[in-house]
Amino acid sequence: QLVESGGGVVQPGASLKLSCLQRGRTFNTYAMGWFRQVPGKEREFVASISWNDGLTYYADSVKGRFTISRDITKNTVYLQMDNLDFDDAAVYYCAEGPPYHTGSLSGYPFDYWGAGTQVTVSS
Repeated sequence: QLVESGGGVVQPGASLKLSCLQRGRTFNTYAMGWFRQVPGKEREFVASISWNDGLTYYADSVKGRFTISRDITKNTVYLQMDNLDFDDAAVYYCAEGPPYHTGSLSGYPFDYWGAGTQVTVSS
């Protein structure tokens, strides 16, 4: 079970750090990712990190502002979000996928998501 936390209401320019805990078992996934979704739109990829070696990949819209990281000892993946703006408001989901992958991180097939945590950006 993937459990996200850390969402909230912030003003533009503020920061938030999201966490995603794998509850009940250790991660058995090649990579972890963060996605986001607003009502009426498709779920959008945000960032991913390979679990074993920490390689990262970001959507262009968040590159330079968001940082994905993981703590293997805590079975947790994080998303540090800085300089938030109105377009970042969404429900944020963490995701995992199969344990093996031979292609690039950008093509990794995530197939399981958590319930999400709400991020609201409001002045």
